[in-house]
Amino acid sequence: MTLALIVAVFLAGAHAGLFPSFPNPFERRTVDRSQPVLLQSIQQMKRFTGAKGNFQVIVDLDHEAAFLPSAILGNRTLYVAAGSVDAYVDLAGLGAGSVVVSEDRRTVAVTVPHAQLAEPTVDVKRSYVYLQQRGFFDRIGDFFSGNPGNQSQVEELAVRKIEQAAKDTELIRQADDSIRDMLTGLLRSTGFTTVTVTAA
Repeated sequence: MTLALIVAVFLAGAHAGLFPSFPNPFERRTVDRSQPVLLQSIQQMKRFTGAKGNFQVIVDLDHEAAFLPSAILGNRTLYVAAGSVDAYVDLAGLGAGSVVVSEDRRTVAVTVPHAQLAEPTVDVKRSYVYLQQRGFFDRIGDFFSGNPGNQSQVEELAVRKIEQAAKDTELIRQADDSIRDMLTGLLRSTGFTTVTVTAA
């Protein structure tokens, strides 16, 4: 009986259930050994988010050597970053003097803080490395450092650029207008005929 015939008989018998089945020694399985999620703190939010800006920036970060070609020593990364910045009003500091009501309870004046910008957030699902070029020695260094292309640098640079771009927009003014409209509508719905909201 040839080897091919023996293999054929064995496979036929295994298919028919005549021989015991053996597990595949090369089969892989996925095991989740993550630890339980730990709640570190709970913060009560007293912010009114009045506006949100969505941004996209292409970061072109180039580390080049003065006297060596980039193929030998150099690192250039093009990173497309998508992020957002919220403009909010912090209502935690409102005190009794922030709301003044007339004796007939028909007029109310409210003073709220000016809006401010929150820290930028980068959406990692919509951000990506578009191009990465590394010199010979940089590739060796990245291999041993475990940080290919030093992506953390381009991410930090993207955050700073988005933060600066947000300051040049109308986000703060729109947030001030938004809380003014919200409070005016809310107080008028409770019976006030004259409502004044001031950001200071």
